[in-house]
Amino acid sequence: MKTRRLAMAGLAMLLSPTLAAAHPHIFAEARLEIVSNDKGEIGELRNVWRFDEMFSASVVLDFDKNANATLDPDELQEVGQTVLESLAEYDYYTTILDNGKSVKVNRPDKITVDYKDNQLLMMFAVTPAEAMPLKGKLSFGVYDPTMYTAMDFPTDDDLTVIGDRIEACKHKVVRPDPDEVLAENKDTLTDAFWNDPTGTNMSKLFATRIEITC
Repeated sequence: MKTRRLAMAGLAMLLSPTLAAAHPHIFAEARLEIVSNDKGEIGELRNVWRFDEMFSASVVLDFDKNANATLDPDELQEVGQTVLESLAEYDYYTTILDNGKSVKVNRPDKITVDYKDNQLLMMFAVTPAEAMPLKGKLSFGVYDPTMYTAMDFPTDDDLTVIGDRIEACKHKVVRPDPDEVLAENKDTLTDAFWNDPTGTNMSKLFATRIEITC
């Protein structure tokens, strides 16, 4: 059961895929740092996710082997390894566009997990699967393509850039209005649904993102 909770999109596929895609059942506050390197490229994307207490409690129930109502270091490590394996299919909820082209990410070395104040924390960094020079328009976001997990950036400061070169570029946080997205794409949404009923492609239109122009 514990593997199933974390092995599907949304980290916990407790319901059928159809219901899961309808609305979020898990809520997480996210922070994303876009870091440039000395070559003038995107170096890595640093993530911090803090999950809601209800989901966090369910993970404790599944992974608390010694029944001490918390997660010990070895149990936290097992949670991290499970998520590391399960979210590879979903690019670790990372959405990257390099001048309109989608870019995948490399598997992170590890996902560090902590449990504080009754909430589960996950921290990890991913790198683009191909070189991304700081040229043109780049876009970065964190979003569950199945819409089972709601990834929220509480403030615009939770989407930020780090590094002299990238800080010299223009950047802004975009929070799409769902009604505007639907209106702007009404002619293509029906075809998109039949081609991709899980919504994994079109759902990214609704994702909060940071856009960088260099």
